[in-house]
Amino acid sequence: MAVETMTVEVATASAMGLKALGAGLAVGLTGIATAIAEMTIGPAAVGATAENKDMFGMALLFTVIPETIVIFGLVVALLLLF
Repeated sequence: MAVETMTVEVATASAMGLKALGAGLAVGLTGIATAIAEMTIGPAAVGATAENKDMFGMALLFTVIPETIVIFGLVVALLLLF
């Protein structure tokens, strides 16, 4: 039974691949979570705005808040890659 050792090139390529996988997961999972949050917030915001035009600013704020989670995921991905 021969024991094979990992070369430096293979280890470096493996580390880069795992970093890319982590970056992709960071952006992808935060995107899915934001989509789930927007799925319920969006229709409620539109309904509130339809009933009362003064609620537009609050509705816009409530729809923008979950989107910041994706920005945090993008920041994590960039920190992983660079």
